[in-house]
Parts: sequence; C-alpha cells; structure tokens
Amino acid sequence: MLSRLFRALFLGLVWFYQRFISPLTAPSCRFAPTCSVYAAQAIGKYGPWRGGRLALRRIASCHPWGGHGYDPVP
Repeated sequence: MLSRLFRALFLGLVWFYQRFISPLTAPSCRFAPTCSVYAAQAIGKYGPWRGGRLALRRIASCHPWGGHGYDPVP
C-alpha cells in the first residue's frame, strides 16, 4: 500500500517535470531514453525505491565526464 503511494508520488513528480519544467529548457540530454523517461520506466518496473535509486544514479551521471548514448533500464 505504502509502496504504491510512493510510486504514484514519484511518477507524478516525473510527469510534472516532463509537462511543465522540461519544455522551458533547451533539449540537452546526452542519453536515450532521456533521464525523465528512464526514471519513469525504472520506477514503473522496479518500484519507487530501487527504481528511484536507478534514476538518481542516471541523473548523477549527467556531467561532462559522464556517459552518453543508448542506456535502457536494466
């Protein structure tokens, strides 16, 4: 029950970012799928805790020395 609530909350935050914040910024993601799509897929597949950790790890790799290219949810 609590896990489903957190899953919905995290997916709601990703949805809010995709709809209202992302359109205001220039496209600059170096990964495919984008970090927000990756986060939604990871949370949907693994739940809020493990999926959230995967998403945070992906977001943390978004720096000049990080990776790039195709990086699907494991």
